[in-house]
Amino acid sequence: MSLREILERIREELLERDKHRQEIQLATRRVTRLSKQAIFQTHGGDLEKAEETLREAKGILWEIKRLAENYPALFYTSSVDLAFQEYAEAMIFLNLVRGSSIPSFEDINVPMIPYVLGLADVIGEFRRRSLEFLRRDRIDEAEECLDLMETIFEGIIDLEEIQILIPGLRRKCDTARRVIEATRADIMIESGRVSLERCISKLMKKMSGDEGHDSSKARRDSREG
Repeated sequence: MSLREILERIREELLERDKHRQEIQLATRRVTRLSKQAIFQTHGGDLEKAEETLREAKGILWEIKRLAENYPALFYTSSVDLAFQEYAEAMIFLNLVRGSSIPSFEDINVPMIPYVLGLADVIGEFRRRSLEFLRRDRIDEAEECLDLMETIFEGIIDLEEIQILIPGLRRKCDTARRVIEATRADIMIESGRVSLERCISKLMKKMSGDEGHDSSKARRDSREG
């Protein structure tokens, strides 16, 4: 085989690999977009639509795996990891909002590292959900969100080795800690406000009743006089 033929084969192989790379990049962007859309739908209460959106994302992830069969290196790229991470976040969030348990990485067919990173990001979604409940004066449900946030956070930080072995996880944990503290403070402030309003309302009703009683007594005294 001549040098020209050797280089021609290399050229064809590289062009084919680049074609697959571009297809995979396009697919990962679609998965990321769909996963974010599913999270938005879950926040809006449209859980069936969110599930449908994630089914579409799942199909694209399988297509990514197929495209990477002949070029395994293309599967282990940051864009593919991010797509799986966003998908994991959306799937875990949807399951928890439905009242189900936290699915494993095997349940949702996501590699371990993107799964853990997506799990850490779920804490931020429950922060948003908690604030929405507080806006509606639904403090009990906001506290349930906080409980889930703390459960996820404690589960991750209990295994310190995970933070060391997964790039970017320690930063996410630091962010999650601040988010949890802020959410706890928001709930405490709102609970105090609601409690104060109830006390003021009771006091006003009592004062109104006392004033009515005093007025009736004054009218009776006037007639008797």
